[in-house]
Amino acid sequence: MLKKTLLVLLGVGCMHASQAQLLNKLKKLGKSNSTTTATTPASNTGGSVTESEAGSAIKEALAKGVANGIANLNKTDGFFGNDLYKLLLPPDAVKIGNTLRAIGLGPQVDQAILQINRSAEKAVGYAAPIFVNAIKQMTLTDALNLVKGGNNSATEFFKSKTTDQLKAAFNPVVKKSLDSTSATRYYSDIVTTYNKLPTTFNKANPNLQDYVTTMAVNALFDQIGKEEAAIRANPAARTTDLLKKVFGNIL
Repeated sequence: MLKKTLLVLLGVGCMHASQAQLLNKLKKLGKSNSTTTATTPASNTGGSVTESEAGSAIKEALAKGVANGIANLNKTDGFFGNDLYKLLLPPDAVKIGNTLRAIGLGPQVDQAILQINRSAEKAVGYAAPIFVNAIKQMTLTDALNLVKGGNNSATEFFKSKTTDQLKAAFNPVVKKSLDSTSATRYYSDIVTTYNKLPTTFNKANPNLQDYVTTMAVNALFDQIGKEEAAIRANPAARTTDLLKKVFGNIL
């Protein structure tokens, strides 16, 4: 069962907000950003849809994807036990892992990989406010143009516009998580061991923090995309009145 709460950071403190509260916050935000009363004709029952409602529905779909994505990933084996999202060593460190396994140091490599995944699982629990803030920055025009888009058009737009900012905001969270799970230490140990081998001529020190940040953000975007596609294609996935009205009438 999906977890029903998200950890939301506020300044130096933190608070818990349910998925419903997160969605309501975004829904209200979307409506407050619009003063237009223009409508989009309905193709199904339920009446016409205002531009404000259409824009808010896109934000709500993205928020729902964030909520479900975090719930799916922010748990033990959310990354490590998932073949799609499991983090291995960074591409530049693959040679390090292969070399150390060849000389009998496979357990050390495995421990580093495990703790890297544990850090990602922990870090995504703090992603909610970062993603919420990015969703809030979407303009009504942006959202309206995406309502009739493809299965994950809103997700792809969101991704193209916010990835760099999200990574910058998420990076310190990942660093703290890497340190708290000892992933940094285990990873540093295998890199140091590799660099000390007499056969190592080119010293290696791949950036673990950037790698985990990128992979964690990509996993969340993938989860958001799946949620958006479900909302567009499956009426049962439209779990609020706003989603039912907008996507039921427009799609």
